[in-house]
Amino acid sequence: MTEFWLISAPGEKTCQQTWDKLMVATTRTNNLSTNNKFNIPDLKVGTLDVLVGLSDELAKLDTFVESVVKKVAQYMADVLEDSRDKVQENLLANGVDLVTYITRFQWDMAKYPIKQSLKNISEIISKQATQIDNDLKARASAYNNLKGNLQNLERKNAGSLLTRSLAEIVKKEDFVLDSEYLVTMLVVVPKTSYAEWQKTYETLAEMVVPRSTKLLFEDNDSGLFSVTLFRKAVDDFKHKARENKFTVRDFQYNEEEMKADKEEMTRLSTDKKKQFGPLVRWLKVNFSEAFIAWIHIKALRVFVESVLRAEPEPAGVLPLRLLQDRLQPAGLQSLDMLPLSSSSCAAVFRCDTFTDTSFNLFPFPVFPLFHLLCFHPLISPPCSCYIPGSMLNHLAGIGVLIGDCQQDQIDFRVKMV
Repeated sequence: MTEFWLISAPGEKTCQQTWDKLMVATTRTNNLSTNNKFNIPDLKVGTLDVLVGLSDELAKLDTFVESVVKKVAQYMADVLEDSRDKVQENLLANGVDLVTYITRFQWDMAKYPIKQSLKNISEIISKQATQIDNDLKARASAYNNLKGNLQNLERKNAGSLLTRSLAEIVKKEDFVLDSEYLVTMLVVVPKTSYAEWQKTYETLAEMVVPRSTKLLFEDNDSGLFSVTLFRKAVDDFKHKARENKFTVRDFQYNEEEMKADKEEMTRLSTDKKKQFGPLVRWLKVNFSEAFIAWIHIKALRVFVESVLRAEPEPAGVLPLRLLQDRLQPAGLQSLDMLPLSSSSCAAVFRCDTFTDTSFNLFPFPVFPLFHLLCFHPLISPPCSCYIPGSMLNHLAGIGVLIGDCQQDQIDFRVKMV
């Protein structure tokens, strides 16, 4: 089995430099792996709160979609039965084998538009996987019931003479029919007891018709004999036969019932063949859909975790998880994110103790365009703060009330709601 790892590497100046560095570390030096680029488009990032929540949701969705993929693949193997060697050639993604699809992955813009938010894309995949799972349950239930009924009928016509149906073995001329007094019994006799049966069957009960026994069928272990006797001696005959280890099969020759059984088997067999082809096609199509959705979930997880854990230069979202340990000791608490453009954003912090030196806490520029800080009214010591007029609407939109910013000796005051 081939194992794949999706790796998000810390960025160099260019993506190619990062790729070259990874190749040197994993292939050219020690041949640890075979690497392929995994292309993820520029997705909409959103706020940190959404990213953090989405991280947990994607992990659960990943597990669910994987289970759907495995269930579809397993049911494909069950349906193909004796042709299990053909399972692999039917499990494709977008018409190619799974390894090729992963190593040449391209985001499906039609199914998962990148103009949609990450949340919306994950919901699209969730609905798609849920629909496939529900459809699989319904189709599998119908096909399994049909297959089970057919197997039950086939099982009746197979096995030993002690349990199998006798309808396919006996003929009309083997029985005394429409007699008020006489009846024909069918008895299973072990092959080792043929001689004993011939010697004793006429004496097992009174009123057994002499020389009426006939061997109708035999398998590897036993034979099926017929014997004719008077109806009132049936119970006594069964009891004595059981004592001698002969098994009397309860069977009444009824042409209508036998014909109905044959027709039912033919119908079930025909229905199974009719459903087989469409079911296999459905499994092929929906395995592909589920697998593609699963790999897109992997791509989403890589993207989200990369944004949260490392500096995302293209997206410009501050990595909240990386900052947590640095924020709290300095008395800082993240309140929200303000996306400024496709390549930058600003963070709004609440702080009780903050100085200009707090910027040194971060290993990268916290505010690449300008310093945007909202201070608690009781902030001490006071610190200078510059808020561009263009950002007032953004601040109001996240619940920050801009009070009268009267210039004191050295500070501005912004009231937090």
